[in-house]
Amino acid sequence: MFRNWTTGCQPPAVYCDRGHEAAAEEGRVTTGTDELRDPIAKSWQRATMAGLTPGNALDHLTYSDVDTSGPLLSAASAVLDELNDQLQGTMFSTLLVDREGRIAQRWCGDRGGRRAFDNLGLDVGASLLEEAVGTNALGTVLETRTSIAINGGEHFAVPLRRFSCYGHPIFHPTTRRIEGVLDITALMEEASPLLPPLLARAVADIEQRLLDRSRVSDKQLLAAFQAAGTRRRAVVAIGQDLFMSNQAASDLLGSTDVALLRMLVGDLHDNADVDLTLESGLEVRVEASRVGGARGGALLHVEPRRELRVAPRAVRPDLAHAPVLVSGPPGSGRSTEARRSSEVQPVTVLTAASALLDGAEAWARNFGALVRAGQGTVCVDGIDLLPDDLVDLVASHLAERKAPRLVLVCGPVEGLSGRAAALAGECTERRVLAPLASRPHELPELVRRMLADLGADSSLHFTPGALRALSAQPWPGNLRELRAVVDHVVRHQRTGAVVLDQLPEAYRAQEPTKKLAPIEHAERAVIVEALREHDGNKVKAAQSLGISRTTLYAKMRALRITVY
Repeated sequence: MFRNWTTGCQPPAVYCDRGHEAAAEEGRVTTGTDELRDPIAKSWQRATMAGLTPGNALDHLTYSDVDTSGPLLSAASAVLDELNDQLQGTMFSTLLVDREGRIAQRWCGDRGGRRAFDNLGLDVGASLLEEAVGTNALGTVLETRTSIAINGGEHFAVPLRRFSCYGHPIFHPTTRRIEGVLDITALMEEASPLLPPLLARAVADIEQRLLDRSRVSDKQLLAAFQAAGTRRRAVVAIGQDLFMSNQAASDLLGSTDVALLRMLVGDLHDNADVDLTLESGLEVRVEASRVGGARGGALLHVEPRRELRVAPRAVRPDLAHAPVLVSGPPGSGRSTEARRSSEVQPVTVLTAASALLDGAEAWARNFGALVRAGQGTVCVDGIDLLPDDLVDLVASHLAERKAPRLVLVCGPVEGLSGRAAALAGECTERRVLAPLASRPHELPELVRRMLADLGADSSLHFTPGALRALSAQPWPGNLRELRAVVDHVVRHQRTGAVVLDQLPEAYRAQEPTKKLAPIEHAERAVIVEALREHDGNKVKAAQSLGISRTTLYAKMRALRITVY
């Protein structure tokens, strides 16, 4: 453990920038990027691309639960206790954030620092990601993976310009993955020169404890990765608290792809081969194998499909006109899958809705003309909604097994009855689409495609946190509902990263939504009203409610209050 780094050293005098305080009240910016150091200027540019402004960057802090029993806090607790004991009575404060940028532990050496943090809402669970609050010594370190001092006006958010901070990344010694950031902050003009060696020693102790606490399964996964990583194939290893990739995989995978692979491993019970399309549009095959048992991780080989040597499958003549059935709940992508299943061109679609709007006779004439043409594919969308006489008409052509080929679309097969059930029973080749809620691993790719379809800028992307929140939703409207959410985001943001707070409020819960009891509904309404009355000031809201600030934050997390 580190010893006596602060002995005999007095911290610099408190610096209080009245100009910055006035600017904070008026929401003005007092520093231009041309006046900033290169790493700070680049950070400001990233914050601006994320849609932030200096005057409002802290207006909508988001909070989420922190794993207090996880490896980071377990390794850091004793080290931070000793560090904080040495800083007791000084103006210094310490902050520890996890790899998601959430404050995992907060400690203040005096009342002034504690009061300043309270007034800004910087408490356990608050997100300090650069894309959420702008340049700061925690989120910027997570972005750049290197230590940095940020002094006063170099902070992007105006309310933070009274502080100077020094942040140091914490890496896992075996995987080199960043686990979090340790920061020391004070109300002063410039960070003390004592901070870099002080934090470097503390971080070294935390990293040693991480190494000592590594699970057996993690070490098995690391050994498997090191053995496989010597090959030229793209290799990824994903554990409960680990992520490793070789250079070939890093060249292939984007942030959305990584989130997708994490979801895939979460659902993996045994070895499996899965075909995926990466955010770059490249089609790949992922060979996933479990390492270290059920509580271990998985080793994944990612192989571009264009390099696979697969012999083309010949279509037997007697199956050339065999019908295909595509079934699933409304909005699950049935129509899209039906068109994708139509291997024989051209493809003509007849919907049950047109039979209702144009009449059964017109629909029958159109179907008859297509049958007489004897070519391509006819997609009948909604056989379970057609009147019986039209179902019989389709069945009569299906029985002949002649061109054109039929692709039939319907709801879940178990819900069919009568003639529609009999017609579906004639189809031995089927595509069954599950509800979106049971396909969370497909969300990153679906979101990417929808962004492209909606004409979004190529830089617009959903962060892993936002994707995790979407994967926790029940999605009763399936793909149509997801498209509505993506459309909402595109209409409100054109570039940069889409973080949790930029999703519609109803889709921000990162755990399956629980049904609130009547008393919880009433409690939620009272808290939201108090927050609105005090313009989001949580200290004043807590005082008006007669509860502590800590209790208010806990209630907000429990009741999923993110917008008010």
